[in-house]
Amino acid sequence: MSQLLRTALPFALLASLLALPAAAQPETGGGDRLTGPDYARSPVTAQHGMAATSQPLASQIAVDVLKQGGSAADAAIAANAALGLMEPTGNGLGGDLFAIVYDPETDSLYGLNASGRSPRGLSYDDLQRELGDRDQIPLLGHLPVSVPGTASGWGKLHERFGRLPLEDDLAPAIEYARDGFPLSQVISYYWQGNVESFRENSDLLPESQNWKETYLIEGENGEMRAPEEGEIFRNPDLAGTLETLAQNGTDAFYEGEIAQTIADYAERTGGYLRMEDLRQHEANWVDPVSVNYRGVDVYELPPNGQGIAALQMLQILKGFDVADMGLNSTDYLHVQAEAKKLAFEDRARFYADMDFADVPVQELISEEYGERRRQLIEMDEVLSAPNAGNPRSVSTSDLDPTMRERLNSGDTIYLTVADSSGMMVSLIQSNYAGMGSGLVPDGLGFMLQDRGALFTMEKGHPNVYESGKRPFHTIIPAFAMKDGEPFLSFGVMGGGMQPQGHVQVLSNIVDFGLNVQAAGDAARYRHYGSSSPTGEAMDGRGTLRVESGVSEEVVNALRGRGHSMSVGAGGYGGYQAIMWDPEEDVYWGGTEMRKDGYVVGY
Repeated sequence: MSQLLRTALPFALLASLLALPAAAQPETGGGDRLTGPDYARSPVTAQHGMAATSQPLASQIAVDVLKQGGSAADAAIAANAALGLMEPTGNGLGGDLFAIVYDPETDSLYGLNASGRSPRGLSYDDLQRELGDRDQIPLLGHLPVSVPGTASGWGKLHERFGRLPLEDDLAPAIEYARDGFPLSQVISYYWQGNVESFRENSDLLPESQNWKETYLIEGENGEMRAPEEGEIFRNPDLAGTLETLAQNGTDAFYEGEIAQTIADYAERTGGYLRMEDLRQHEANWVDPVSVNYRGVDVYELPPNGQGIAALQMLQILKGFDVADMGLNSTDYLHVQAEAKKLAFEDRARFYADMDFADVPVQELISEEYGERRRQLIEMDEVLSAPNAGNPRSVSTSDLDPTMRERLNSGDTIYLTVADSSGMMVSLIQSNYAGMGSGLVPDGLGFMLQDRGALFTMEKGHPNVYESGKRPFHTIIPAFAMKDGEPFLSFGVMGGGMQPQGHVQVLSNIVDFGLNVQAAGDAARYRHYGSSSPTGEAMDGRGTLRVESGVSEEVVNALRGRGHSMSVGAGGYGGYQAIMWDPEEDVYWGGTEMRKDGYVVGY
């Protein structure tokens, strides 16, 4: 398999495309804090409603739905449906969905896990035989395919929080799918890379005609190619699928013609999904879990996702005077990277489907455990291959590490919407690596996800493959409350970057007082090389990669402490956020400058 595919189109390839001019880079070196607005774009402010997504047309669609009387949930569904068409490199009906909803009527947060399970007809032994001498589940073909959960997530959101008919929510995406839309810049870049990968690895696919007919257009010489920036793309098959859901409800995805088409396609091409897998699928409402970071209650969803890694990092970091260190100073980046290493070793050891594994969530995110893990950080030394901890023991004995990070990249969309009632939706959706498995069921217009590649084949591990089980997930929505009021609906997409990104933008706001846009524009770090729940173990210290906004002086000082450093653009995720100001009754929105991000308010 090509390196391009194995790393899910690594963001490092975007360096030349996404590098910012020097004038746009914040001053972040030498321990100085960011104190002014001149290094970032202005945040968007609005009173009645707001949407922040990674594609301008999707943000506009969401606000149009709000203006029609739709709730934030209606608008989130509408935007997500549009993004499945406009950004298939990051999401779609063949993928999974997670969300956190703040409901002002009940003054409560609701978590939604709409991730799918592995085929019940594919046992561990059968999968092992299919893998042969490979020790990991591939990213292409039928072996990584799990039940798509997105449609069920829309159904749960609409049933509980929707105000408009589902038909109205899906109408804009249906219209754009039929009539077409012009491709935006970053999405076009990813599209080209996905097509190259599918072609280079066509031997892993049982058939290639369907994805070509769906995602390629005819060039001047009659050759089928990926659409380019500014070119009009249409997907009439997806329009038909969405219209079926609009008319018959999201259950139509798991029963009837759509489900039968998926099952028939899988059986015809050697796959394992069957009608029974689709019929038995159900999204679940779950309780978000939280920690308090300097007066802000930060909420994430429990596993099978990685959200609690951000909470573990925050529990470790709140024992340091981060604000006094200075944003992107040597001390700041050192303690951030060390906290990430410790949290990710626990992520590799414990995180899994809680229907199959006893995950000690409350112990992992407790203050006591955060204090114990914090004691392992030395300011003048760098942790090398730290062990996972033992959160259920009062001792500091550690467990042996057994895995290594495979989750460097992930292609995802994150969006957040807020309405005039005060409802706020934090939603994330993905096919996992790139567009997904390379498999497009006949005439449906979407690709099946490859999320099952995130199982491990290591027997006895909590995340080991089993039939009917949810794999470990990288995609995580986040939410924060302050003084009993909704404060911030936010997310940072991008594989293993996500918990690190959540912590950074929250620290930028809480510790350094940055506004919601500046918090995302500030230069970021990303640590690579930790152990992972897919069966890979950390070797050495990993690599701490930083954007060019971090000063050369700080980079050299970190090298002097023992960090393996890398400087460059790309790989730092995609941020969207909406902040609520209860005193003025105003929403503040921020979006990702490293993508095609866009905030709209009214």
